[in-house]
Amino acid sequence: MNFIFWGGNVFLSSEKNVVLIGMMGVGKSTVGRHLAVALRKDFFDSDKEIERNSGASISWIFDVEGEAGFRKRESEAIANICSGENIVLATGGGAVVREENRRVLSNFGYVVFLSGSIELILSRTEHDKSRPLLQGSDRAETISRLFFERMPYYSELADLTLDVAHLGIEKTVNSIIDFTER
Repeated sequence: MNFIFWGGNVFLSSEKNVVLIGMMGVGKSTVGRHLAVALRKDFFDSDKEIERNSGASISWIFDVEGEAGFRKRESEAIANICSGENIVLATGGGAVVREENRRVLSNFGYVVFLSGSIELILSRTEHDKSRPLLQGSDRAETISRLFFERMPYYSELADLTLDVAHLGIEKTVNSIIDFTER
């Protein structure tokens, strides 16, 4: 075990990988980057890996291949990332919908569900034009539908659930580190 200094505290660094799941806009990528620094792990964002591997944006993939094509690429990216070690992985919000992804993620490391209310997600994605599932429809209805469709998967898969509404980045990171060291 290594000792890690983060936010005025000293922690033992976990040897196990950490996976962040949750709806769009809850801060998986931001928390993941900070957590990876604190634990001295490599950070991966599955959406960024899809874009890097395909040479195309998520929006373009959705336009050309549809959601099914994107989900296939997402599963491939997750399987590839999860073959590594010493990793913090931020997944896309819908990654948990596919059973194969849930199986891979649960075997990969600690799964942390970053939870937030529908209102929080709406406010954080209000001006975001890059999310294909939120284009051309009623954002509130779409977010609400996705929230309720995905919630059972998030809850079932999570080793730890954190409501990010009032935690902030540092408290969220410290809570995850504390959990992984128990």
